[in-house]
Amino acid sequence: MTRAATGWLGLAWLAFAVLPWYALPGDGWLDPGWLARYPDAATAPALIQGLFHGRAWLLPAALPLLLPFLTWRRPKEDPRVATVLVLAGAGGLAWAALQGLAIDHRGWSAAWLADLLGGPGPRQAGFGAGAFLFCLCCLVLLCHGLAARGFMKGDAFLASAIGVVVVLVGVFVFWPVLTVLLSAVRDETGALAPAVFRDKLLARSVWGLDCLGGPLRCGVAWNTLFLAILVGAGTTILGLAFALIATRTGLPAKPLLRALSVLPIITPPFVIGLALILLFGRAGAVTALLSDWFGIPRTRWLYGLPGVLIAQLLAFAPIAFLVLIGVVEGISPSLEEAAQTLRASRWTTFRTVTWPLLRPGVANAFLLGFVESMADFGNPLVLSGNYEVLSIQIFFAVVGAAHDQGRAAVLALVLLAFTLGAFYAQQRWLGRRVYTTVTGKGDAGLPVPLPAPLRWGCYLLALPWAVLAVVVYVVIMVGGFVQAMGRDYTPTLQHFLTGFSVERAAAGGLHFTGSAWDSFWTTIQIAAISAPITAAIGVLTAYLLARQRFAGRELFEFGTMLSFAIPGTVIGVAYILAFNVPPIEVTGTGAILVLCFVFRNMPVGVRAGIAALSQIDRSLDEASLTLGARTGTTMRRVVLPLLRPAIVAALVYSFVRAMTAVSAVIFLVSARYNLATAYIVGRVEAGEFGLAIAYSSVLIVVMLAAILFIQWLVGERRLGRRAPPELAVQTSGG
Repeated sequence: MTRAATGWLGLAWLAFAVLPWYALPGDGWLDPGWLARYPDAATAPALIQGLFHGRAWLLPAALPLLLPFLTWRRPKEDPRVATVLVLAGAGGLAWAALQGLAIDHRGWSAAWLADLLGGPGPRQAGFGAGAFLFCLCCLVLLCHGLAARGFMKGDAFLASAIGVVVVLVGVFVFWPVLTVLLSAVRDETGALAPAVFRDKLLARSVWGLDCLGGPLRCGVAWNTLFLAILVGAGTTILGLAFALIATRTGLPAKPLLRALSVLPIITPPFVIGLALILLFGRAGAVTALLSDWFGIPRTRWLYGLPGVLIAQLLAFAPIAFLVLIGVVEGISPSLEEAAQTLRASRWTTFRTVTWPLLRPGVANAFLLGFVESMADFGNPLVLSGNYEVLSIQIFFAVVGAAHDQGRAAVLALVLLAFTLGAFYAQQRWLGRRVYTTVTGKGDAGLPVPLPAPLRWGCYLLALPWAVLAVVVYVVIMVGGFVQAMGRDYTPTLQHFLTGFSVERAAAGGLHFTGSAWDSFWTTIQIAAISAPITAAIGVLTAYLLARQRFAGRELFEFGTMLSFAIPGTVIGVAYILAFNVPPIEVTGTGAILVLCFVFRNMPVGVRAGIAALSQIDRSLDEASLTLGARTGTTMRRVVLPLLRPAIVAALVYSFVRAMTAVSAVIFLVSARYNLATAYIVGRVEAGEFGLAIAYSSVLIVVMLAAILFIQWLVGERRLGRRAPPELAVQTSGG
């Protein structure tokens, strides 16, 4: 065997014979008391569990690990070594999964197993560190064996990366979603009921078109689709306008404009809706001003499609900007200069050269805006009024008085169908064209300035949006320093003191007495853990999808978008149903929050990475491999430095979403692991709007500091291009 395969085999034996097989009770690894109890029935490894604690069904998992010793002295080129590795990895993984799914904390997990084997059956807890490491090692051994048999041209790193990512997506995306969607074809008793599914799917409330011929409302599916198309187009246009202004114009306030474009993404979505109500609601400040000064009557125009559209444009345009800024920066100026040399005007150059090269970023930005709009929960909850959308209907189907989980699952299927259609349309629009602009050759060209009409069009789009964003954030910031926004503007710090007061303890030191501190520190911890994991998995997945060809690649790419398309409320319920019992029992722990954030936010890193990789010539990878570098080294030394915009987008988005998510975690938080957004929602429900806005202001400041730190830590991508003349003069003068 290779040295790497030998190392993974040794880790598998370590997991089986030394590490605790089951999840540790209480505080887990944070409780040092488990060492004093080791190796009792709760902390023992699988080997001791099977020999001394009556869990003999764990012992067969060791048999596949003995197989590699049969070919220990054979050369690694021997085909029997590859076969043994495949059998060892597949056998260990299959037995671990089989026994974990068959036996849970109550006994046999299925009635037919109890009928077949008799009795309630044995009991066991969920997987722990030993079990998870054992499964990982077996998976990698399986992938090494497949690589030795020719999979991925014998590259063990690529084979292992594909295997690990596919299994992770399958376990933490497909499995929970499948668990909750199976309820779509079951009735209240759990029996299969296709007729009930058909009636719920084809209901008039879902697909009705009464709004076209009268005053009645259209079905919730059409409302959601129409809103998503508007938001996808609007966020893409706004994001592109900001990206062009930031990279192709001489606007003096570009740094401020760039900061404003990112601010909405670091705000809890329902806070933007609340600020819009305080500005444009029936009793809002702007509404009152227009009524008093110009006699414009007060209306409820904000509640419905206009309000939700404005709020979602404010919230999701920064996502499009983060995706498109790297794409715009990656366009080779030499291509545009070549067009100018051939007497093409600026407008012709943009239309025939620049715009076609922007298509991957535009397509990915639209897809993200479309999917974000469909899955959004906070803004419609505050502003939708009588304009019903699928995410709100799913939420009330889960937690409402009717508690119809089957209807929630059916509506989730409708969302999936829309997302699949958008994904297919994106692929058709991009086609098989090549968008490579970053190659191994030097590029001393300068970006061509934008045509005057396009430049002024970008200004007219972006600047009013920036002004609106400033006004919204002024309202958010001021709301925490007054007694009651809209009624009593007396200055006060009471809201901040209630949430974030700090007192000096009698024995010395500081005592955090504010009611918001516990949720604040928990949120920071969960976000700091999940963000780098999300970025790493997202960028690795993007590299596999953009650079490698393997069976099932298209299905795998859609699977990475699946959790992004499902509303957060459904994801939360799905995680509870899937991970509330063994083999993966993490409900009520911080791990379930990390897992939810990682696999819900991963698609942004994937889409940003794919958009960036579509511009990087494969010859850079091939040159590194030709010079003897391994695939892992090539990724680290060549690809990752060129993917810095995508890495920043993934880190920023995943950290911010972990800080501001509501719908995905509203069912997953616990008394010990309560998050900031759940705390804020509780304060809003209690009518404590000042405290909610004050807490949101603190989160905004913290996330803005985190974004600046991430950008400093990752750095900028350097493409070796010539600086504009004015910048070159300034540099030489310094």
